[in-house]
Amino acid sequence: MARFGISPGRIRTLDGFESFIYEFVKDGRAYILRIGHSLRRTPELIHGEVDWINYLAAGGAGVASAVLSENGKLVELIADGRGGQFLATAFVKAKGGTVWQTDRWDERLFEQYGRLLGRIHHLSKTYQPATPAWKRPSWDDPMMLFTELYAPEEQTAVLSRYRDLLTYLHSLPQDSKSYGLIHQDAHGGNFFVDEEYNLTLFDFDDCVYSHFVNDIAIALFYAVTNHPEPEKQLTELWSPFWQGYSGENDLDTGWLQEIPHFMKLREIDLYAVLLDTFGPGSSGNEWIDTFRHGRRTRIENNIPYLDINWEAL
Repeated sequence: MARFGISPGRIRTLDGFESFIYEFVKDGRAYILRIGHSLRRTPELIHGEVDWINYLAAGGAGVASAVLSENGKLVELIADGRGGQFLATAFVKAKGGTVWQTDRWDERLFEQYGRLLGRIHHLSKTYQPATPAWKRPSWDDPMMLFTELYAPEEQTAVLSRYRDLLTYLHSLPQDSKSYGLIHQDAHGGNFFVDEEYNLTLFDFDDCVYSHFVNDIAIALFYAVTNHPEPEKQLTELWSPFWQGYSGENDLDTGWLQEIPHFMKLREIDLYAVLLDTFGPGSSGNEWIDTFRHGRRTRIENNIPYLDINWEAL
């Protein structure tokens, strides 16, 4: 704590899924402290994450920028006594609250949502890591193939669908206009919105090189998951989202036809992660259990995540 100048009594623990997360106050301003471990992410990967975040912040994107420690470092390494390291990073706390706390899940929010992702993708086209060793992984790096990591071997049909999907996605062209560093988890729980509808994105831990449309698909995936009328919800919010996105980044509309495939990728990966985390029974969480209900059958039968004609949007 001392490495970031945190006074006792000025810090509190927050929920964290894969890292220890804290909120602290310094000089009257709120910050977030994240402590992870080198077993999960190497120091180089964390450096690559915060380097990109601060590049985006400097380019005007709404992201929670990383801040220096008392030693002038963005990443503090702390030996764990067993040959590994704890990795500490601090970020400016985003203003506002989640979209669910603020009840702003509407057209104005979606225009800003699209604008934020568009700005990030526009800036990604010119980004280069400050040090080559800090380069983030690609979307198909083994550490990012969650279904291969977590799906039970006996679920052969799920794994077969997943591997067929990977084969298809590998066939897609990659160029600087459509492929670059993306957030890869820009759902409503990973950004805050304030009273003026300014969005601030955080939790870049899974950022990877991938198609920009993958980021779009993931955002839309979570925006309608478990909604009673997901197709209707997305159809109503798509126009402002795309208006905001295309105002910041030029992406060929032909890529929108790939959204169902990237949605399916997230669907299968999320299914596998939740199964590994909670087992086959109830998780005790309504959102999770609703998503998981009948999910294996939908995946095995290759049912589209949404029944939408993307060409007609």
